[in-house]
Amino acid sequence: MFSGEVMPIRQLNVWQKFLPHARYINLYGPTEITCNCTYYVLDRSFEKNEIIPIGRPFPNERVFLLDENDRPVTDAGIEGEICVCGTALALGYWNDPERTAQVFVQNPLNKAFPERMYRTGDLGAYDADGNLVYHTRKDFQIKQMGQRIELGEIEAAAMALDGVSRAACVYDPAKKKILLFYTGEKEESTVKKELGVNLPPYMMPGKTARMDFLPMNKNGKIDRGALLSMAVPDFSCGADSHDKGRV
Repeated sequence: MFSGEVMPIRQLNVWQKFLPHARYINLYGPTEITCNCTYYVLDRSFEKNEIIPIGRPFPNERVFLLDENDRPVTDAGIEGEICVCGTALALGYWNDPERTAQVFVQNPLNKAFPERMYRTGDLGAYDADGNLVYHTRKDFQIKQMGQRIELGEIEAAAMALDGVSRAACVYDPAKKKILLFYTGEKEESTVKKELGVNLPPYMMPGKTARMDFLPMNKNGKIDRGALLSMAVPDFSCGADSHDKGRV
């Protein structure tokens, strides 16, 4: 069972190759839900450009999508914010009533009685089989050249390339540039060239940097704040920089 970051397909394929009889389950859920609310049993192999669904809710959870006007999203392929009700919901943030009030709110679909829900800040959609598929964080969604861009899609395209093991995108609002950091043996110029085949021009990173490693936060997730702080003063952490891989 794996949870936290999105599982890279390449890494999953390695595990399945050497442990072919194991059962693999993708879990999803923020810490505020203590801490998983959906699951998906992998009953087939996945291509490197596919996304593993986060699946269906556990029996004691209600997981659903709301659009920007708090209306339910039920059609396949339509994106909405992932919201959760259920027995495992946290009471709120310790000594932070303002932040608690922003995301632990009354379920707008329930007009009959008080029912708290948690706004995850994650965006997802249903696939054709009714499984939830995680897309990205709301704060990973930007507007560039008049287009709405999900940075997670660029990360997925980069990790689908042979020679790229992990990837993370951040956005520098001051310079209005998408910045791509990655680990692996593939050269930056080759990554740019191959991404250009799969991504439209408005989604192409303005800068790309190969790293020895990507910084992690205390929860074991990629620390995008640290990446942005490295990039903002001077995006000079590429393959030939003395700052390569430094946090």
